[in-house]
Amino acid sequence: MTVQQPPVMADVARLAGVSHQTVSRVLHDHPNVRAETRGRVLAAIAELGYRPNSAARTLVTRKSQTLGVISFDTTLYGPASMLYGIEQAARAADYFVSIASLRSIDRYTLVEAVGRLRDQAVEGIVVIAPQVAVAGALEQAAAGTPLVGAASGITEGVPTVGIDQRAGAVLATRHLLGLGHRTVHHVAGPTDWFDGIGRMQGWRQELERAGAPVPEPVPGDWSCRSGYLAGRRLAADPTVTAVFCANDHMALGLLRAMHEAGRQVPGDVSVIGFDDIPEASYFMPPLTTVRQGFGELGRRSLQLLVDRLSADGSGVPGYVVVAPNLVVRGSAYEPRS
Repeated sequence: MTVQQPPVMADVARLAGVSHQTVSRVLHDHPNVRAETRGRVLAAIAELGYRPNSAARTLVTRKSQTLGVISFDTTLYGPASMLYGIEQAARAADYFVSIASLRSIDRYTLVEAVGRLRDQAVEGIVVIAPQVAVAGALEQAAAGTPLVGAASGITEGVPTVGIDQRAGAVLATRHLLGLGHRTVHHVAGPTDWFDGIGRMQGWRQELERAGAPVPEPVPGDWSCRSGYLAGRRLAADPTVTAVFCANDHMALGLLRAMHEAGRQVPGDVSVIGFDDIPEASYFMPPLTTVRQGFGELGRRSLQLLVDRLSADGSGVPGYVVVAPNLVVRGSAYEPRS
């Protein structure tokens, strides 16, 4: 049985009646190719099913057309959604993606992951780095390779893309105060995450602006269990009528705790989450929450990296902010008199 060899560039050139160099110019979208010639080459590529050899292209151009992504805990909704957005944007920009997924990110694991990706000849790297401890490592790891931080705070020397966490928390807190609640309690995210810090700051800022009491925040760790434990604590206090949870999973745990304690949501207690996970609209009641554009965050991060790679990278912003928005559903209402 004869195994048919895949077509090569010379086959395309022969069928289109052009030189090898002309095919190369068409593949690289060179402007100095006549439209009629370009059409013949593209038709030949389609007829033969020709696919450029990426390894050969790397040898010629010294560019791998591959970008690296370092991600942390892709079991979490946010990092997983950002990773999807990055992959989609990379495909649209004609780049491959090589992913290094870490169980935890610290200075050592980050530098090691950057080194592994460099060994694969990636042209640049996006680091999904939501933890404060990683910020200092980003600058160190960036030496020698264009690097962009996603979901991270402002880092000296490293362009970053982030959601305006503080603004999202302000939206949630302001909505609850606007419904007539005297104050808003907060189930906080981890204080070693930029997200947790920003959301707590926005919540506190809005309460102080409104002259409302600022209750002691209840600590959480993003999990449903921590939200449930916080909910049991808050349900025991009859003065609690409004709660802003720093993410939707903690809000889900809190909803169960309130139900078990006989506190009706939203009749007795109004609840708002953060993230707008796909399941949020199916909670009982459907969850009012702050939507983060995780896919947009991933796309913006990839585009920022591509912009850095083009020309000399001049004019690339140091920090890109993606605005969140409030999604109103059925879990927040006016307090009972």
